[in-house]
Amino acid sequence: MHNDRPVEGTPNICIIVRNADGWYAHIVCDVAPSPLPPTGKSVGIDVGLESFATLSNGVQIANPRHYRAAERTLKQAQRRLARRVKGSNRSRKARTLLANAHLKVKRARWDFAHTIARAPVNEDDHIVVEKLNIRGMVRNRPLAKSISDAGWGIVLNILLAKAARAGRVVVAVNPAGTSHICARCGESVPKRLAVRWHSCPYCGCALHRDHNAALNILKKGGGTAFGEAQPLGGPQNREPHRL
Repeated sequence: MHNDRPVEGTPNICIIVRNADGWYAHIVCDVAPSPLPPTGKSVGIDVGLESFATLSNGVQIANPRHYRAAERTLKQAQRRLARRVKGSNRSRKARTLLANAHLKVKRARWDFAHTIARAPVNEDDHIVVEKLNIRGMVRNRPLAKSISDAGWGIVLNILLAKAARAGRVVVAVNPAGTSHICARCGESVPKRLAVRWHSCPYCGCALHRDHNAALNILKKGGGTAFGEAQPLGGPQNREPHRL
């Protein structure tokens, strides 16, 4: 067996898996927690489709759209397989090419999820996320493919696992109304989904809609409220940033 990393802890389960590019051994180990030093910081995370996530400090994480980027390649591989005679050698080769293309998308999504989940665990003691009903959300046919492509559930599960080992606290809150309530004064400012900028007529607060939602999520989870968080700079300055 060729190890990609040293085995940590005490192995207790080994699962043999066959992927399109070979056989793999998934080894499950009992690993002792390794708490990280406290930072005294807290963060709220609002997930979306325009940007993958917006943090309460104003940082936006670009949505990589792994499936959308590979969709043309996947379609070509699927058509190639459909033209082959079932059971032939060319059919088996075409099936392998299609499986490898899907495997590449899957691995890119998991790599992105681990990278995104690691940053708040390293930097914040208190992490507040949305409690999402993803199964219900994918019933929205116009958005189902984009929601599945984003992989919010994968990131949240990985975040919970990393936070538990690092001794961080993760709180899930109901996101209802977080986009409409002003994070500064608490007044309700209804807006359509297409309106991406929050402008409060009561207190003059102006910031990106998702940034406002992230601040409200942080407040709901018991973290620091509006505080010293700065807007992203106005409607004309909405370039997404990567962590």
